[in-house]
Amino acid sequence: MTAQWDWLWDCAALQYLRSVSDTSILYAVIAFSVVIFVWEEYLAIRQRNVLKTVQNVPDDLDGAITQETFEKARLYQLDKSMFESCRNLFEILFNTACLLMFVMPLMWSLSGHTLRWAGLSGEITQSMVFMLYTSVVSTVIGLPWSLYSTFAVEQRHGFNKQTLGFFIKDKLKAFVVNQVISLPIVAMIVYIVQAGGDYFFLYLWAFCFVVLLFLMTIYPEFIAPLFDKYTPLPEGELRDMIEALAAKLHFPLKKLYVVEGSKRSAHSNAYFYGFFNNKRIVLFDTLLQDWESKTADSEGEKKDGAAAGKEADSGDNVGSETKDSAEKETAVKKGCSNLEVVAVLSHELGHWSMNHVFKNIVLIQPVLCGLVIILQYVFAPYSTLFTVLATGMSRRFEFQADQFGKALGYAALLKAALIKLTSDNLSFPVYDRLYSAWHHSHPPLLQRLAALQKVD
Repeated sequence: MTAQWDWLWDCAALQYLRSVSDTSILYAVIAFSVVIFVWEEYLAIRQRNVLKTVQNVPDDLDGAITQETFEKARLYQLDKSMFESCRNLFEILFNTACLLMFVMPLMWSLSGHTLRWAGLSGEITQSMVFMLYTSVVSTVIGLPWSLYSTFAVEQRHGFNKQTLGFFIKDKLKAFVVNQVISLPIVAMIVYIVQAGGDYFFLYLWAFCFVVLLFLMTIYPEFIAPLFDKYTPLPEGELRDMIEALAAKLHFPLKKLYVVEGSKRSAHSNAYFYGFFNNKRIVLFDTLLQDWESKTADSEGEKKDGAAAGKEADSGDNVGSETKDSAEKETAVKKGCSNLEVVAVLSHELGHWSMNHVFKNIVLIQPVLCGLVIILQYVFAPYSTLFTVLATGMSRRFEFQADQFGKALGYAALLKAALIKLTSDNLSFPVYDRLYSAWHHSHPPLLQRLAALQKVD
């Protein structure tokens, strides 16, 4: 153990580890991982029982969600739950095998051999090579699961919009971008540990904090556009309404974008980013009802033009036009109205008004600084407890943001938007309470509707 870590081993909570053998620590780490796996699988079984037994729309949503949509959501969530259980079982077996076979030390040794072969040396460089190797292994191991999730589960339920070529290009691009960002960060972390002296952990915390703020700033502006197309929201009613809401709340809105998430998935979302007086709002095109309509109309005009050109050669275009009209109607039914989009944003701006973003940054600092692999394993009980507490805090923030929107007069519209988003994304509205408390950073739909309905 190097001198830099003496402060850690002097902590009273870790004095016991000095008297415990390495083998005992290894088995304790594996045992804790297995306990967490069994617990989460128990919760998954509880939720699957809910999905199997609750087959009718709850009374609170009667008339708001159709039985057909409810059944689609039920089957989709069952499919996802079974997939997650299989993947979690594989991960616990794979990770346990890696620990028992000392794969990490072997990869560290391989990194050293690579450096010597290249005529290089140094712990910082070796750490970067080590992280590159682990990233490659992690990507390769996770690729089959990602493929099945995208082209089987999501495809089966109508959410996947990617081709195989798009998927592969996207994964390669993500891997390269991840290495360009993460390797310099790893190098700086190792340097800080080496040169920071007895108080290196304070410098490391400060560095992690600055890096997090930096990434939160540059990701939407420079990295996200590498993967999706961002266009300014056109002038019109929706833009005017959003700008009016921002002005009312003194939200320093500088730019307003629509991202073409529909090329990747049919799921919808909205978020804001930026610091101080430089805020941006991003809306997924799948969130916007009018955007879907315009897209459908544009495509329809192209098809109508093509059909007119062929009319002299064929008279059987009626069926095709009827099908196109039906598809347009279906597209129009998706997404939220302008007022509902504004209601959703009133919730998001509630997070800004109550400083939830900065509170979350402070909360995740201990996890961010746990980049050293050994600490991640040894402190697994702490990390698990912290995650549960952070999840509970996040749910509290969501309720507060809903109440913020309610105070602005958007309660009815926010409820309608939440129901529509649940329907469009095939989210199941009924959850086992234990399962939801453990997994969900956002409260389930019925709890949010009940809170919005409650009279102050």
